[in-house]
Amino acid sequence: MTENRHEALGLTNEQVVEMYRTMLLARKIDERMWLLNRAGKVPFVISCQGQEAAQVGAAFALNREKDYALPYYRDMGVVLAFGMTARDLMLSGFAKAEDPNSGGRQMPGHFGYKEKRIVTGSSPVTTQVPHAVGIALAGKMEKKELVTFVTFGEGSSNQGDFHEGANFAGVHKLPVIFMCENNKYAISVPVEKQLGCEKVSDRAIGYGMPGYTVDGNDPLEVYKVVKEARERAVKGEGPTLIETVSSRLTAHSSDDDDRAYREADEISEAKKNDPIIRFGAYLKETGTLTDAKEAEMLEEIMKIVNEATDYAENAAYADPESALKYVYGE
Repeated sequence: MTENRHEALGLTNEQVVEMYRTMLLARKIDERMWLLNRAGKVPFVISCQGQEAAQVGAAFALNREKDYALPYYRDMGVVLAFGMTARDLMLSGFAKAEDPNSGGRQMPGHFGYKEKRIVTGSSPVTTQVPHAVGIALAGKMEKKELVTFVTFGEGSSNQGDFHEGANFAGVHKLPVIFMCENNKYAISVPVEKQLGCEKVSDRAIGYGMPGYTVDGNDPLEVYKVVKEARERAVKGEGPTLIETVSSRLTAHSSDDDDRAYREADEISEAKKNDPIIRFGAYLKETGTLTDAKEAEMLEEIMKIVNEATDYAENAAYADPESALKYVYGE
């Protein structure tokens, strides 16, 4: 039998099964979104496929009652773990009035949910990084025991917003966890054409914080490093930069054709390391999950996805008269 790694991290069998379920739910919602997009029903998809382990592993290591998440557009696993539902995400995909992210005003993948401390993102990449730093500064000034968790792609780690945010957080020892989800491509630009250093985490030293690069296909490894980063942050020891390395299993978005810049065998090779298959195998090898339980879980998830799709497709659009609401002072 495989060594039980999760108990050594203080995780129960129930918690790791819930992690797996959240990863699987993210994948199944995402797959449905692609089908709806190709059927002309949903305008745009920006996919989480291949990155679910990093997202869910990290979210489970946070205090989801106190901490703030500032996710980037692929982070379906993070927002589900923070309490968003399949219905919420489908309402966003269909741009319906009940969409909790923006009332149908934003593109899919622009997550925001005030009650769950998911801070809204915008279309220019990396703008969430200085926002996370600002919330952490406010929390520190108000002596609250909160941490901000911000994610971004490795392409974003080359933007000015990242460098300014990381520098400010380092100088002021702010409770921020910077997590770069390195999926090896900034749209079509491979990582070797983006970085002068070997790893994104090599940049941490310049900002006076520790940097770690971990296997983004292993939710337990990500959980461990994020949990340690959170402990440092609440002790007043400042920020941490974490780089999770995984593969993007789809094109950049539904508007991209990655056959122009990726070899087919590269993607089939990446699929051999699919985090969902890998984590499912680990749970079975440790006797934590059975085939029967997994089949039951999948059936329940597909029921949730089907109901969410039907609900969102039939829900009302926002009134056209409300188009300028929240844009100008009333």
